[in-house]
Amino acid sequence: MLALFDLDNTLIDRQGGLDAWVRDFVQARGLPGEAAAVLCSRLRARAYPEDFRALREELGLGDTTEDLWREYVDGVARSVQCFPGVPEGLATLRAQGWTLGVATNGAVDIQRAKLSATGLASLLEGVTISEAVGVRKPERDLFDAAAAACGVPLAGGWMVGDNPVTDIAGASAVGLRTAWVAGTREWTDGPHEPDVVVSSAVEAIEYLRTLPTD
Repeated sequence: MLALFDLDNTLIDRQGGLDAWVRDFVQARGLPGEAAAVLCSRLRARAYPEDFRALREELGLGDTTEDLWREYVDGVARSVQCFPGVPEGLATLRAQGWTLGVATNGAVDIQRAKLSATGLASLLEGVTISEAVGVRKPERDLFDAAAAACGVPLAGGWMVGDNPVTDIAGASAVGLRTAWVAGTREWTDGPHEPDVVVSSAVEAIEYLRTLPTD
């Protein structure tokens, strides 16, 4: 049985890692306090090298865009952490016979770095990143690519994620069953309701463990 997982703010605390990196970056460079707000605003949803081209000008930084991007990738990879219990839960799910993959939007450099730094890469059969395949969730082609990367059919699988549109609506539209990592939110986002609402990825994993894998 296939289980695909979103990465950021599902398996790992992207926001916490970003906040820690921004704090260190601003302090190390002696930037004014408002620089932190600028960085967080620009990078909160996602980050690509072109974002640092704009930030370089806005904050008056002398570094090249490429150097800033590399500093971000390395720094966030060091700062980001899995949510508690995620690696152990994935290992248990895999041992039970599930095929595990990540289907994530984002830049290849940073997503691969986070997977490596957190140790999640070794627990997955496949990793599919939007930049690498040229299409983003919620498009069907990304989910098809994720199943192919895992070497199993898409049909009958599950998607676990925190975003109502890219994860839940997108996966539902291609026939995947879905577990929405809601935290404390309530579902208000339209026709593609999740099959399961959970507070965390670990709770989703525990639910999947109760299902047959045949």
